[in-house]
Amino acid sequence: MSAANIVTGATDSLLDSVLTDGRPTDLDTLGVVAFGGFAHFTAMQVRDGAVRGLDLHVDRVVDASRRLFGAELAPERVRSDLRAALASAPPDLSLTMTVFDSHREFTNEPVEPLLRTMVRTGPPSSGPEGPLALGIFEHERFMPEIKQVGEGAKTYFMRRARDEGFDDAAFVDREGRVSEASIWNLAFWDGEAVVWPRAEILTGTRMGILQRRLESVGIEQRTETVRVQELSTYQGAAVINSWTAGIEVRQIGETPFAGSSALVKVLRDAYENEPPVQP
Repeated sequence: MSAANIVTGATDSLLDSVLTDGRPTDLDTLGVVAFGGFAHFTAMQVRDGAVRGLDLHVDRVVDASRRLFGAELAPERVRSDLRAALASAPPDLSLTMTVFDSHREFTNEPVEPLLRTMVRTGPPSSGPEGPLALGIFEHERFMPEIKQVGEGAKTYFMRRARDEGFDDAAFVDREGRVSEASIWNLAFWDGEAVVWPRAEILTGTRMGILQRRLESVGIEQRTETVRVQELSTYQGAAVINSWTAGIEVRQIGETPFAGSSALVKVLRDAYENEPPVQP
C-alpha cells in the first residue's frame, strides 16, 4: 500500500485523522463508509484526553452493533480503538467513531458480519451559541434508537426550517407527539422539573449523563407526552447533543419560551458533575 493511499491528518485541515481498527485508513476502506449508509456511530467531545459519559458511548456502540448487524463488538475493542486515535492527538478535540460491516451494503450473501471501526478526529466544538428558533415538521426516523449514518432527512428538514425563517427543525410523530430535533434531543422546563418528551427517540449520551446527574443532585425530572398545542404550558426549552449539555430554544413553531436560560443553567450545572474518564 503506497503512502498516497493512506489518509493522514493535516494540521491545517478540519480533518485531523481517520483510523480504521486503530490504524491509518486506506482510501478503499474510506470509500466503503463515504459511499454507504449502513453504519452507526457515536460522537463525543474530548477534553484533556478524557470523555464525560464514556461508558454510555461504549454501551451505545456495542448495543447498536448487536441491533443493526446482529453481531457482537467487544467493549474493550471499542476502548482500544479510541485510545489509538487519542494517542498522538491534541488533548481537546471532536471525535466520531463509526462502525460498519466490511462486507458492504446492498448484498445478501449468507456471511457473518465483519465489523470494523473508523475513528475520525477534528477540532473541538461547543455547538451554536443560540438561542434557537425551531420549525415543526412531521418526521419519524427508521430505528430511532440507533445513531445511524446516512439520515439525509435530518439535513433536509434542517434546511426546510432555514428557508421558513427558523434556525433548525423539531419533529412530531404521526401521533402528534413532539419527539426530538434534527440532531438534538429536546428538554423542557416547567419551572421546577426537567421534562423529557415521551416518543420514539434516540437517547443521546449527553441526555443519559444529564438524567443520572439531575437525579444525583435532586433535580426533579419526568418523561411525558408533549404535544404542539401544549408547548405554551412550559416555561423553557433546550436542545442537547454531543456538542453541548444545553442550548437555549427561544421558539418552537409559533410558541415562544421566556425561561430557557434557566433550564440551560440547570442542565449545564448538572453536566459538570459528571467526571471525565480516559478510554
